[in-house]
Amino acid sequence: MPIMNQQVAGHAFLRQLYADPYFPDHVVDKGRAVLLRLCERIEAVRPSDLAALYVLTQAATEEFNLLEAEFEAAGSEIETVAREEIAEDFGFVASAYGFTDADVEELIAAREW
Repeated sequence: MPIMNQQVAGHAFLRQLYADPYFPDHVVDKGRAVLLRLCERIEAVRPSDLAALYVLTQAATEEFNLLEAEFEAAGSEIETVAREEIAEDFGFVASAYGFTDADVEELIAAREW
């Protein structure tokens, strides 16, 4: 399903991670895919309030939790730079879909990284 939100469609997700060789592109690609699936879910479900949005973002956060092992296997990890970049992109997604009052910490509350 193509992303309909033009702001999201033109966004370079996880840009800092791609720019840093410490983060392997093949694993960052999987993180980018998680964020794009989140956008697809938001467009399909059209959450009516923050509580409904948080359900979707928590599921995406749990997908990122599973990627931690892949980062480690590739000699990397979801550390400070990665945590901040991922959190910023979750915040961007919420804002792009009209949830400007979303709490970034709540968006990624299920994180284990």
